[in-house]
Amino acid sequence: MNNRVAILGLGIMGSGMAQRLLASGFQVAVYSRNRENARPLADAGAFVAASPLEAAGHADVIISMVADDFASRAVWLGEKGALAGAKPGSILIESSTLTVEWVKELAAAASQHGCEFLDAPVTGTKPHAESGQLLFLVGGAERALDKARQVFSVLGRDVIYLGPTGSGALMKLVNNFMAAVQAVSFGEALALIKAGGLDRDKAVSILTDGVPGSPMVKRVATRVATGDFTPHFFMRLMAKDIGYAIKEAKERGIALPTAAAALSVFQHAIEIGRGEEDFTAVVKTVAR
Repeated sequence: MNNRVAILGLGIMGSGMAQRLLASGFQVAVYSRNRENARPLADAGAFVAASPLEAAGHADVIISMVADDFASRAVWLGEKGALAGAKPGSILIESSTLTVEWVKELAAAASQHGCEFLDAPVTGTKPHAESGQLLFLVGGAERALDKARQVFSVLGRDVIYLGPTGSGALMKLVNNFMAAVQAVSFGEALALIKAGGLDRDKAVSILTDGVPGSPMVKRVATRVATGDFTPHFFMRLMAKDIGYAIKEAKERGIALPTAAAALSVFQHAIEIGRGEEDFTAVVKTVAR
């Protein structure tokens, strides 16, 4: 029974995951560069580690949820990194949105240390992390997945096994670049609706109730209707994910022109100071 879990990274997602595990009776160790992020978790019973290495020493399952490749490398392999503190046989789970190249490098390092590794990024945002409704997209050995199912069952509504190491990472990038393209296209649609003098409420209803009405489009439409753009997933992180997706495609001889166009819109939004806003606020940059 893997009931000792470490969470590395206490941003919007990591904090919600740690809270969920604590509420479900797990022994949880946490690490964050920002000690203030750990205070509510300490109050709830988590052990607050001074380093990833120390957090890993208190766990059988170690989960990382950080911003990018650089942050992931730092928490796993940097000075006082988690891999050095992980006991052989531990299950290492990388749930951040990263490049396939780095995920495979990390998996190899874990294997050399005698640990099992899963790349398991998630779909979902803050509310899903807090309520245990994440969807895990998993790559790696199925035997490791079987050992980690108890933890996944608390944190997520489902686990989809996609194949060898890197499969989860690639699928997450595909998922996010498509979400980004839809968000930008909805903003452009709003701009055309306004310029054409159409009734916005009626037009949006037609779009959300019709063929274009994907869950992503409906989410953005709700944000626009309420004016609530409380950050659940930062603009700057979505831009990073689109860039990673374009990189992965290029390495495979594929162009992603719609992703590239969306990335330019996100980059402009960041340049004008919206990087810390929710990514759906990109519509405010397009639909003026």
